[in-house]
Amino acid sequence: MVEWKQMWEVTTWDKKFSGVDKFMQPNVIKYHYFLANELTELERPEGDVRILYTTDKVAFTNSSDVDGMISEGEIVAIPWGGNVTIKYYKGKFVTADNRIATSNDPRSLSNKFLYYWMLSQKEEIAKFYRGAGIQHPSMYKVLTMPVPIPSISKQTRIAGILDTFTASIENLKEQIKQRRKRYEYYRDQLLDLEGKPGAEMETLGDICYISDYVSNGSFASLRENVQYKSEPDYAVLVRFVDYSNNFDESKFVYINEHAYKFLGKSSLEGGEIIMSNVGSCGLLFRCPKLQHNMSLAPNSILIKSAYVDYLYYWLGSRIGQECIKKITSKSAMPKFNKTDFKKILAPIPSTSEQQRIVSILDTFEASIQNLETQLAQREKQYEYYRNKLLTFE
Repeated sequence: MVEWKQMWEVTTWDKKFSGVDKFMQPNVIKYHYFLANELTELERPEGDVRILYTTDKVAFTNSSDVDGMISEGEIVAIPWGGNVTIKYYKGKFVTADNRIATSNDPRSLSNKFLYYWMLSQKEEIAKFYRGAGIQHPSMYKVLTMPVPIPSISKQTRIAGILDTFTASIENLKEQIKQRRKRYEYYRDQLLDLEGKPGAEMETLGDICYISDYVSNGSFASLRENVQYKSEPDYAVLVRFVDYSNNFDESKFVYINEHAYKFLGKSSLEGGEIIMSNVGSCGLLFRCPKLQHNMSLAPNSILIKSAYVDYLYYWLGSRIGQECIKKITSKSAMPKFNKTDFKKILAPIPSTSEQQRIVSILDTFEASIQNLETQLAQREKQYEYYRNKLLTFE
């Protein structure tokens, strides 16, 4: 049998909290708090003091820049306001407005074990955050959370296993980051073709079929004619959110046959370039081939061309993105129109040169996708074992 105690019995926090009985907080450990913008100005690439933001962002500063305001210890932190993040750190740090805890006795409750336990309870802790606008936690509920206290040897074993998973995940993330940097470097070098022999400058309008998401009706009639459904229907509405989750079928949004016909020329076959022209202008992806009818979602344009594979990389390159930036409005909601997009000049090399460039960049993309698949699998394994290891009767 594992002993359980309430959080206040085994931890010390950084403040006396209103609504919490005094006996629950016989002691506090005070820290110096910075505003987030102050910490941003203190960031140094080779710093030796951790900046503890209220988000998951990891950054450092120099000891000399924060002399007299440095804290040190082994701690677990949650943000005082905003979205729930749970952070662990051991060493010197400076902090934004986090609520910071440390074990009263690391010989009976390991701070690393406490961190993993709280991480496994993240959804429950999120329920403690309330309020209009920026939400803040009920610290009474946090301090009265039950915490399992297995033997310290078992805590160490559990934390060690989860540390191994965490290190593996971070290693894969770093590999992806470095691989993507190399990809972006070679992509921009390969596609810097303007003025070079063998590359003809062509307007996108001359070499592409370009369509908005609505062609058989006005924007004003969109809501009346196009209604999204979560259950399978006549067609899938292809959206940027689907791109972000790698076209997870469980996330698909569907439309009926009437809506599909209303969208008309925005129907998709797969292989087209989809680009955002409102908000995150220039964000793009290649539409997958799915076993469904497909149509384009709002705030997007679709691009079909004999050069579609080459143009996918050129439009995503530094030069292509600069061209899109020039035609994008600087309003509160950035956007560009189809007419201006068609006027963009793109360098078109020979077919053999296009194939060579696409082959090199396809190889980079495949290697990145392989690493991302490994990462997704490792994260699932981690969550499975974390939940299994931290389930106590």
